[in-house]
Amino acid sequence: METIRVESLSKSYPKSERPALSEVSFTARPGTVLGLLGPNGSGKTTTVRILATLLRPDGGQAWIDGHDVVAQPQQVRAAIGLTGQYAAVDDELTGLRNLELISRLLGASRPAARARATELIERFELEEAAGRMVKTYSGGMRRRLDVAASLVGRPRVLFLDEPTTGLDPRSRNEVWSLVRELVADGVTVLLTTQYLEEADQLANDLVMLDQGRVVASGTPTELKSKAGGLALQVRVVSTGDCARAAGHVAAVTGSQPAVDEDTGLIEVPVGDTGALRRLVGELEDAGIPFVELGLRQATLDEVFFALTGRSPKAAAAAETDADAAPIAAGAAERTSR
Repeated sequence: METIRVESLSKSYPKSERPALSEVSFTARPGTVLGLLGPNGSGKTTTVRILATLLRPDGGQAWIDGHDVVAQPQQVRAAIGLTGQYAAVDDELTGLRNLELISRLLGASRPAARARATELIERFELEEAAGRMVKTYSGGMRRRLDVAASLVGRPRVLFLDEPTTGLDPRSRNEVWSLVRELVADGVTVLLTTQYLEEADQLANDLVMLDQGRVVASGTPTELKSKAGGLALQVRVVSTGDCARAAGHVAAVTGSQPAVDEDTGLIEVPVGDTGALRRLVGELEDAGIPFVELGLRQATLDEVFFALTGRSPKAAAAAETDADAAPIAAGAAERTSR
C-alpha cells in the first residue's frame, strides 16, 4: 500500500486567476523520498497543506498511511511530521526545552519528554548547543532542530516543505544527510523544493508541477530521458574561439548550442555518443584548442525546460506566488471550524 496517495486534488482561491491545484494525482511508496518540484506558485505548498489537514481541497481525495485527510484528520496528524520553509522553533527557549515542550504537548510525561528530547538532540548532533537559546543558533543548527521537532511524535510520513531555503551549501548538505538517515529508518518523506539539484540528490521518485498541474512524474532517470538524455559540452581555451567552435558544434549535432562567452563553455543536447567523436575531429581540423570535451546526463532544469518551454527561474519570475494564498485561507478555514 502506498504511504501517500493523491487522486485528482483541486483547489482554487477567490482572488486567483487560475486554480492553485488542478486534478493533481500521485503516490509515494513506503520508506522513499518523493520529490514535489516546481517554481513558486506551482502548487507545492498548497498540496502539502492539504495533506497536512491544514486546508480542505475543493475536489479529489488524498490518503496518508491509509487515512483520508478530510474524513480522518486526527489519524492523519498522528502519522505525520511537518517541517515548513521557515524554522518554527521558539527563539527564546533552549534547543532541549523546545523539544521537551513539543513532546509534552503531544501527551508525553515529563520524564518521557526529557528522554525523547535528549535522544533527538544526540541524533542530530546538537549536544553542545542543547542548553543555549535557539536565537544563538546558526541557520543550519536551527534547521536541524526544526527537523528534530517534527520527529518528536515518531511520524511515519514527514513533509519537508523547501527545507533548505536560505541555507549555505554546508548546511544544505547536512540536511540532505539527515533526510537519507530518516529514509533508511523507514520514514516516507515528501520533499517540496525548487532546487532541482536537491531533488536529484535525494528523491527516489519525482512529481513535477507547473501552474497547479502535474506536467511529469517518474524516477529522476526517467524524467531526464524526456529531455534528450545527454548533453555535449565543450570548453574552448580562448573565449575568442566561441563563435567558431559553436558553428562546428551546430554542424555536427544539427542543433544550435548554448554558448557562454564568459567561460568558453558550449552545450547542446544530443541523442547519442557519436557526436562526441565527430566533434573531436572537427575541432582539431579547425585548429580550435579546447580544455574540456565530454557528455553528461541532462539536468532536471533541462527536463523542466523541455516540458514547459521555460526554466524554473523564469517560471517563478513570471508568476505571482499562488502559494501565498493558502496561509490566509488555511487560517480562515481553521477559524471557521
